[in-house]
Amino acid sequence: MELQLAGKTAVVTGASRGIGLAITQALTREGVRVVGAARTITDGLEQAGVTAVPADLSTPTGARTVIETAIAETGGVDILINNVGAGDVDRLTLGGFLDADDQQWRDLFDLNLFSAVWAARAALPSLIERRGVIINIASINARVPATGPVGYSEAKAALVAFGKRLSEEFGPQGVRVNTVSPGPVGTGIWRDPDGLGAKLAASYGATHEDFLADLPTMFGIASGRITEPEEVAALVTFLASPAAPSLTGADIVIDGGTIKTV
Repeated sequence: MELQLAGKTAVVTGASRGIGLAITQALTREGVRVVGAARTITDGLEQAGVTAVPADLSTPTGARTVIETAIAETGGVDILINNVGAGDVDRLTLGGFLDADDQQWRDLFDLNLFSAVWAARAALPSLIERRGVIINIASINARVPATGPVGYSEAKAALVAFGKRLSEEFGPQGVRVNTVSPGPVGTGIWRDPDGLGAKLAASYGATHEDFLADLPTMFGIASGRITEPEEVAALVTFLASPAAPSLTGADIVIDGGTIKTV
């Protein structure tokens, strides 16, 4: 399928690894000029052939700087991918509601919701002019709020609602806004020895290796496997393209059949 993306410009937040890096690489292969933003510029991002911008997206200044840099470098923004999210594992409490303090709530909302709010606010004048696209990367945790660190699911649920609001307000001006909600994805969050997966494994008294092997069963994944970053990137690339003109205001789940409700 010809996606007609060549020559367009995109900003991808959280672009240094995992889903963000896979999206960056997929868009670049389609001829998109990408500005990739991340707190830390990794070798993978440097090698992706993009304009890499170091920034803390959990702050208004960081998010605004990324968009301003992108517009200065490329002349305007056609596609905004609000991918940055999750949180620093060493700062997350894995207990219940009464164990999580206000700072955890603020940190998770700043990174998982307000980063998208700030980036969208800065980018929308250009996106309106170019009849562009916003794609927010949420999570199935928005639909299963009893799992994950306290505050994370709630922030992702707010992000889904935010995307719907934007689609309603700016759809008549030619801007399409969609949300992609992955289930467990094979990134460092689960696979790194110091990531969330390893921390959860330790809390269950299991080895990291055994925990990863049991993950599809634990989550009830119908496909029997977790999703890979490249699969999410392929979906995002399609949604960003002119090949999906009627897809707006949607929250598209990509989870291997984890969510069982209709």
